[in-house]
Amino acid sequence: MSSIPRVSPAFILFSLISLSFFASTSFAVELRLDPTKVEGPNACGECHKESVLSWKKTHHASTFKTLPRTKKAKEITKKMGLKRIKSGSDCLTCHFTSAETKQKTKPIAGISCESCHGAGKDWMDLHSDFGGKNITAENETPAHKRQRWEDAEAAGMIRPTDLYAVAQNCYSCHTVPNEKLVNVGGHPAGSKFELVRWSQGELRHNVWYSDENNEAPVERKRLMFILGKALDLEFAYRGLAKATKKANYAVAMAKRAKVASKHLASINKLIAVSELSEIIALNSQIKLKLNNETAYLTAAKKVGKLSQQFAQKYDGSQFAAIDKYLPKSKKYKGKVYHP
Repeated sequence: MSSIPRVSPAFILFSLISLSFFASTSFAVELRLDPTKVEGPNACGECHKESVLSWKKTHHASTFKTLPRTKKAKEITKKMGLKRIKSGSDCLTCHFTSAETKQKTKPIAGISCESCHGAGKDWMDLHSDFGGKNITAENETPAHKRQRWEDAEAAGMIRPTDLYAVAQNCYSCHTVPNEKLVNVGGHPAGSKFELVRWSQGELRHNVWYSDENNEAPVERKRLMFILGKALDLEFAYRGLAKATKKANYAVAMAKRAKVASKHLASINKLIAVSELSEIIALNSQIKLKLNNETAYLTAAKKVGKLSQQFAQKYDGSQFAAIDKYLPKSKKYKGKVYHP
């Protein structure tokens, strides 16, 4: 595994994982976030000012204005028989953050804080309550801190410490489980995504605990790199679950699964961990087949569970053998924000 094969570049238009349908919306589409619980990036910026400033310089933010104007997006929209990207289209769940205002649901931002950390209405106040008047993060009791985070997570907050959950959000939009969008709309079946390279570039916003916006420690980057390959396989399975025709979509998803499985096998030869061994064994039993939704989704769930166990069990210190595969800083995607 001397190099990582690239997946076709794309606009990230659609995701069908962890979706909920909201009858109150003004458009008949499924959204990843409940718009009645979305607070918006301005609410986050009241405390996380530097994080939001960093976000505003990313493509995640600029997509709100730039995507509807691109030639490629217009072509896909026309082929899909849609009138507007921001109204009733498959683009909404991944490219935009929608909220309910004046009893109407509409996009309010691009890919924003809550796209990754969960709709904030139920947890935003909880996660910033340090225990009473004149109590700050510096003098909060350890017991209160533990309870605060437990309550916030129970209310839907996805913390950076839950590496699998955060990364799963990435892959749910950087793959496209929508056969029609690919075969009819001409949309690629996935974007050119690698977890370390993308998260440590322009998306890096480690400014709450680090004034310098430092990159992640090498131990965490090892975990992200390995976990990313497992998630590639999981979401290739989720894509294959939707494949009904031998066309661009099915071919692209099958290729993604094949590449991911080879990467995992190469990695596991170096570190030999039980979770990866189980994933590899599971993959060897999967036969590529169209209209095989139940089997693929079952496999995807198993890979997801093992991946989550892997992320929780290890801290990355054991995996120095894979350092030669980690992307170099000059390969990080986009310009890093510095306060």
